[in-house]
Amino acid sequence: MKTFLNSLLLLTFLIPATIFGQTNVTGVVTDEANALPLPGVNILVKGTTTGASTDFDGNYSITANEGDILIFSYLGYATKEITFTGQSPLNVSLSEDIGQLNEIVLIGYGTTTKKDATGSLESVTSEDFTKGNIVTPENLLQGRVAGVTINTSGAPGSGSEIKIRGGSSINASNNPLIVIDGLPITNDGVGGSRGILASINPNDIESFTVLKDASATAIYGSRASNGVIIIVTKKGKAKFSADYDVQFTFGDIDEQVDVFSADDFRALVNSQPINGTTLNTDLLGDTSTDWQDAIFRQTVSAVHNATLRGSLFNVLPARLSFGVTNQEGALLTSKFNRRNLSVALNPSMFDNHLKINVNANLAFEDSRFADSGQIGAALRYDPTQPIYDPTSPFGGFYQHRNGNTLLLGTTNPVASLLQTNNQGDANRFFGNINFDYKFHFLPELRAVLNLGFDQTDGNTDNFSVFATNDDVTANISRSFQTRKNQSLDGFLNYKKTFGDIETDLTAGYSYQRFTNDGSFSGNRLDPLSVGDTFADPDIVLIGFFGRANLTFFEKYLATFTYRRDGTSRFSEQNQWGNFYAGAVAWQLSEEDFLKDSETISNLKLRASYGITGQQEIGERDLFLSRYRAGNENSQFQFGNTVIRSLIPSEINPDLKWEETKTLEFGIDYGLFNDRISGSLNVFQKDSEDLLFNAPVPDGSNFSNSIVQNIGNLRIQGIEFTTNVDAVRSEDFNLNFNFNATFLDREITELAFGQDVTTGGIAGGTGNFIQLFREGEAPNSFYVFKQLKDAQGNYIEGAYVDLNGDNIINDEDRYLKANPDPDVILGFQTNLEYRNFDFAFNLRANIGNYVYNNVNSSRAQYELLQDNAVLGNIPTSVTQTNFQRTSDVIISDVYVENASFLKMDNITLGYTFRNLSNVIKSVRLWGGIQNVFTITEYSGLDPEVFNGIDNTIYPRPRNILIGANIKF
Repeated sequence: MKTFLNSLLLLTFLIPATIFGQTNVTGVVTDEANALPLPGVNILVKGTTTGASTDFDGNYSITANEGDILIFSYLGYATKEITFTGQSPLNVSLSEDIGQLNEIVLIGYGTTTKKDATGSLESVTSEDFTKGNIVTPENLLQGRVAGVTINTSGAPGSGSEIKIRGGSSINASNNPLIVIDGLPITNDGVGGSRGILASINPNDIESFTVLKDASATAIYGSRASNGVIIIVTKKGKAKFSADYDVQFTFGDIDEQVDVFSADDFRALVNSQPINGTTLNTDLLGDTSTDWQDAIFRQTVSAVHNATLRGSLFNVLPARLSFGVTNQEGALLTSKFNRRNLSVALNPSMFDNHLKINVNANLAFEDSRFADSGQIGAALRYDPTQPIYDPTSPFGGFYQHRNGNTLLLGTTNPVASLLQTNNQGDANRFFGNINFDYKFHFLPELRAVLNLGFDQTDGNTDNFSVFATNDDVTANISRSFQTRKNQSLDGFLNYKKTFGDIETDLTAGYSYQRFTNDGSFSGNRLDPLSVGDTFADPDIVLIGFFGRANLTFFEKYLATFTYRRDGTSRFSEQNQWGNFYAGAVAWQLSEEDFLKDSETISNLKLRASYGITGQQEIGERDLFLSRYRAGNENSQFQFGNTVIRSLIPSEINPDLKWEETKTLEFGIDYGLFNDRISGSLNVFQKDSEDLLFNAPVPDGSNFSNSIVQNIGNLRIQGIEFTTNVDAVRSEDFNLNFNFNATFLDREITELAFGQDVTTGGIAGGTGNFIQLFREGEAPNSFYVFKQLKDAQGNYIEGAYVDLNGDNIINDEDRYLKANPDPDVILGFQTNLEYRNFDFAFNLRANIGNYVYNNVNSSRAQYELLQDNAVLGNIPTSVTQTNFQRTSDVIISDVYVENASFLKMDNITLGYTFRNLSNVIKSVRLWGGIQNVFTITEYSGLDPEVFNGIDNTIYPRPRNILIGANIKF
């Protein structure tokens, strides 16, 4: 009993001692970058279960003993451990963790993490952008994302053809929806601009998120069939910093179409190679001109970007950037200049409950457009003639003439370029203001309002002098065009955890209006040329949307999305469409049997199904009865009164949405603490009621073809992506990224099962080379099978009688391949060793074919006679010895395998760090763009639009040097 009393007495003294040894620790947790409080930060006493979290003002309170270690953690920020030694208060600032931020990805009207995503999406941040001579922002993604192809012309500031998983249509738009800071933009440009993305400075882009499957895209409903690209621009920060980036580019065309040199041309003409025709050798000149050298030039381009970030009045995080781009085109006279001004303001109010993001962008484009048709003229022009002729009445340029009379034939391409001044200007303002309010009385509920505006004013001024025998020998004309895009999006978001169930619910409304108007002066020097003024009907889109993200026990995930969209493009009975999607995922790596695995750090299985839409067609009011005024040739005279006629336009009141149903199964994986990570996706897209401009029976409408819903398309594919951090250390880092896409496209239904011709080509009148047919890939090449003799030589005009009726006609044409690749590959490497950095990227297409229209329409001996003069032809004629274009233009000889391997960019840089108290670092770098192409294709470049190569604007090889200076 005495022992028990002694123990109780000792315990009585120890309990107060223990209590009085603990301290109530208080403080504020803030963002290191802008000093703003961070709500919801988790604080834990290391080695215990004692924890707390910050309130909406960043305040916290926790009980701890001296010597305890406090752990502060917050999503997107680096975890910080601090030993408590009696500090009062203990204020803590957390810094952003780029690695964790990469886990946060944008989705439509919200965010998620890679771990919680149920749909197929990929995010690329500024650290992983493709490097090189990047003038337009889409090329930052080149080769980086599985299933995404970007085909850009060699013209300065040129726009691109962007496809995600091969698109979803065959005649309507295949362009993805592009959303910039919450503002969906139109894919329609204006006169005077190079393209919809040409006015955007790549230096202002923070990240891209590519949404692919229906689960990820259905929230955008009627515009989501072709995928969605979400662009986020850079924002302001409280801590001051400044950057200056400069880049110089030196370009040259190193590949040309092989045509006969002057000496070889003389020999060829003197050999009289045309059966039944004698060429007039007196037309040969005595000079030697390489006309391709004459129209192409070496280029020098420069890009300057200056950026300031800081806090205005110590309360308003802001970013200001100014960029200047001057790019010369390889084709004589072509150029592209752009000036960008961007402002971002990111204030927070009411104890961080109201966050405001303001983004304003001004862009000024100045272009001189060169006629790319002169590339074809350079291939044809007589190489024995000079560029200039002092006695010429045509501005001192040589032209084929008899005295002052121009002879019929190709005109001097250098003269055509230099005597044409086609200037374009486009001024664009776009931006948005976003209000994000978290309710004080219900912090789980947010109200978000996004107001967007985008206006481009474009104009062109054309002054040209042309060689002609007509009375009008010059052109002076102007055009003006204005496009506006206004949007309003508002939604509520509710996030709350109920036991083991996490909910994320969103519901909202969307409104968007597009307008387009302009005018054209006509040729002011031509009394018969009449100008025009237009104002297109407005396009209005209205949407109601909702989404539910549910997570059970942190490992079972489900997403349900619904959107009801209305468009002014269709009649009242077809105006509204319903689009929805569902997805489930199982986070296998959170199960007990894998949770502690040292090999598998992440493993998630996904499945999704949904329906998205398409309404992007050129016609805005096809469902209405419309009349248009006839031109000056469509007038009636009643007495002395002349009345211009009214002409009815085509009509289709039954036009409705094109719908795409997508089924997908996917796996996301991570190995060895995500040192190796990636995904595997298998998908099938079925597009129904395809929007297609197809013929109609004579007399049934006011046009011989109208846009109709006529068929179905199926696209099946497999995507694989892997990222490998091969080496990760303080002084040495090595990363690889590889992606592969396998695609198969098939038209499953066409109206009445009838074939539809497409793919118009040069070389005759009304020729086409592609076909839409049920059971085949879109745009398949429709050709005759060429016959050869016993020696393997082509027999001109002789084709295989495939149907065996002893008659060679269109019934004997067959489908040979198509322009789309079966396999698309991308590979990137980034290496960092101390202050050195090195990167390159490769791309490959396998199974794509190209119709070589350069050879099919030019490489025949009869074309040495260019009307009344002589004309050059490609040297490939010596391989076929074909005489006449009309005999061979549909031959399968000209359908070539265009599979390729390209190295787009390679760069090497060195960074000088901590140079002074003012200059933090200077990175000097150099690189090469368009390094090499390996292909069997005989033309200039195997990457052509729509699979038909009829003289493309060549892509130059560029040498780049630059500097990035941080202050």
